[in-house]
Amino acid sequence: QVQLVESGGGLVQAGGSLRLSCAASGFTFSMYAMGWFRQAPGKEREFVAVISGRGGNTYYANSVKGRFTISRDNAKDTVYLQMNSLKPEDTAVYYCAADYQGMWNTYSSRVPDYDTWGQGTQVTVSS
Repeated sequence: QVQLVESGGGLVQAGGSLRLSCAASGFTFSMYAMGWFRQAPGKEREFVAVISGRGGNTYYANSVKGRFTISRDNAKDTVYLQMNSLKPEDTAVYYCAADYQGMWNTYSSRVPDYDTWGQGTQVTVSS
């Protein structure tokens, strides 16, 4: 059974940090680019960050560049999102997602390219 389970969300003050985790199961983790997306109330789901299957390539949305860091541990089938210098506008439900890339160490930032999603974890940043 293919599954992604996020954890690590919560309430934090502006300027604080959180680390999100996403545990994967049921598929060959290293063959999938892993992305983080978020969705605020009344807004569309948006791209945050992505990392290629073997971890050598990363890409960030401009809004989080320099503050967030995506990483993965293929031995643990887990992807992480370290979020520093959090702002109230970072408040959203954060989702991890998997996009099959096979042997190619590439990635996509497009929501429609991802076919496996976690249930989401709430991040709330107070001002």
